Amino acid sequence: MKCYRMTDSELKFAELVWKEEPVASGELVKLCGRSFDWKKSTTYTVLKKLCEQKILKNEQAVVTSLIKKEQYHQIQGQEFINENYGGSLPRFLAAFMNQKKLSKKQVEEIRNMINEYEEG
Repeated sequence: MKCYRMTDSELKFAELVWKEEPVASGELVKLCGRSFDWKKSTTYTVLKKLCEQKILKNEQAVVTSLIKKEQYHQIQGQEFINENYGGSLPRFLAAFMNQKKLSKKQVEEIRNMINEYEEG
């Protein structure tokens, strides 16, 4: 599944929606004004773009997400591995492990994840 890669400001905006949803669009304008010093027009421009990308929706002046935060980050992580490591998680892990020594706790967490995956 391919997903639009948000800019830093779009991601900050989406994070705010994920935290507050469902949120009235008028309230979202106020939140963005306080949080990012955005004008109403900026908020609606970013909202429109993320609605067009099917990440958020604005129905009857209530903003909610179509893609949840965890799902977005999971898709972006998979796309990163696909683009940079030919879709190979073992190649990604090998590259990562060559640069940084894993702690015993991290190794155990990875083992547990693999065991849980194998158990279904």
